[in-house]
Amino acid sequence: MTIEMDRSEEPVDRLVSGEAVELDVRVAGVGSRVLARILDALAQGVLYLLLLVVAVLVVEPLVPGADAASTQALTVVVAVVVLVGYPVTMETLAGGRTIGKLALGLRVVGDDGGPIRFRHALTRCLVAVAVEWPGLVLPFLAPMIALATMLAHPRGKRIGDLAAGTIVIHERAPAAWGWVPAMPPHLASWASLLDLTRLDDELALALRHYLARNRQIHEPARSRIGYALAVEVSARVTPPPPPGVPGWAYLAAVLAERHRRATGRLAANRAATASVWPDAPPAWPGTT
Repeated sequence: MTIEMDRSEEPVDRLVSGEAVELDVRVAGVGSRVLARILDALAQGVLYLLLLVVAVLVVEPLVPGADAASTQALTVVVAVVVLVGYPVTMETLAGGRTIGKLALGLRVVGDDGGPIRFRHALTRCLVAVAVEWPGLVLPFLAPMIALATMLAHPRGKRIGDLAAGTIVIHERAPAAWGWVPAMPPHLASWASLLDLTRLDDELALALRHYLARNRQIHEPARSRIGYALAVEVSARVTPPPPPGVPGWAYLAAVLAERHRRATGRLAANRAATASVWPDAPPAWPGTT
C-alpha cells in the first residue's frame, strides 16, 4: 500500500495518542459525570440488596444461629464487594464503562487515549472510596473536594483520575451521524473491487468521525491520526490503493464504498419485500 502522508508521521498500530482523545472526542463534563455517578449509585444499591439477600440465604443454613456480629460482618463484606467490586469489574471488563457511563455515553481511557487496565480501575476506585465517594476519610467534605477538583482541572479530572492517569470522555460525538464522504472520482473503479468484510462498524465510525472533523484537528495530530487509521484499515481491506493516493482520499473512498454497498443492500431488501408483500406499510411511520 502506498499512501502519501506527512513525513512527521509515526507508524502506530492503534489510535492511542493523547491528542486523539483531546481533539477527536469530547472530554466529559461535570454534569454528565455526576449524573452517571447517580445512576451507578442506584445500580450499586440494587446490587447491594440482591447480594445481601443471597448472602443471608446462603450463610444461614451453613451457620445456624448466627449472632448480630456475624450479620454485621456479612453486611460489611457485601458493602465492600459492591463499592469496590462493581466499578473495578465493570470498568475492566467493559472497556472503561459502568452502567451509568453506558447510559450517558461516557468511557474511561488512559491519558494516552488507550484502554484502561485493571490497575487503572482499581486505583480510581480505591481513591474514590477513600476521599471522593463515599469518601470514608472525609465523608462530609469528600464529595465537595471531588467536585471542586473536576471543576478546576482543564480536563475535568477528579482525584482518582489524577492518581490513575485516566480521563473520562464522551463516546457519543456530536458529529452528523448521517454524513458520509463523497467518493473520490479517480478511486471509484478501484473501490468497487474492495473486500470490506473485515471492516467492522466501530472502525467505520472512527473513519467517519475523523473525516468529518479533519479540518478541526491541527497538525501533527491530524496526520498522525490519519496514518493510524490508514494502517488499521489497510490491514483489514484489500486490495491496496493505487500508488500516490493521499491518506484522506484512501479513507474517504473506503467509507464511501462501504456506504454505497450498504445502501444497495437496503434497496434490494426493500424491493424483495415489496415483491412479496406489495401493500406492506413502511417499516417506520413517515418512511418510504
